[in-house]
Amino acid sequence: MRRVGALQKVWALPTIWLMTDERLGDALWGAIAALPRGAGIVFRHHATDPAMRRALFARIRKLAQRRGLVLIRAGATRLPGEQGVHNMKGAGLRSAAVHSLAEGIAARRHGVDVIFISPIFTTQSHPGATTLGPRRAATIARHVGLPAIALGGVNAQRFRPLKALGFHGWAGIDAWTTPYA
Repeated sequence: MRRVGALQKVWALPTIWLMTDERLGDALWGAIAALPRGAGIVFRHHATDPAMRRALFARIRKLAQRRGLVLIRAGATRLPGEQGVHNMKGAGLRSAAVHSLAEGIAARRHGVDVIFISPIFTTQSHPGATTLGPRRAATIARHVGLPAIALGGVNAQRFRPLKALGFHGWAGIDAWTTPYA
């Protein structure tokens, strides 16, 4: 447990995360059900209509509370019951997406609690994007000095060697909708 965020709540920083987006469709519910207790959800759904986005968040929040999951939001609009923010200023657990050492250092200067380093591997979310690879991503994590979550083509199997490189945990989208997650 550690103190994080402006509210100074004590959180156990999840080691496993689900990044939501519209691509999941109805598979979102199975993905949430597959998360172990204490895991985290970064609620993105940026392209969803604002009223539908609030309703979807509220539904996910109820599941998260019942199942002991940490729920943070990405996007500028505050959502009732959020426990933190991703890539935004706000209260609670603060995370940031990091694609380079410079972005990692900037995130640390902005006081984030955890960084999501990506893309580690080729990913369906960003086809054709240049990957960092495990060693380069681990170098970024070490230099930034914050808990680092591996993202981008990562699943439970691919995380095993990343943990040995110093990553705190892993996150995925498609990993939660495939049998090998």
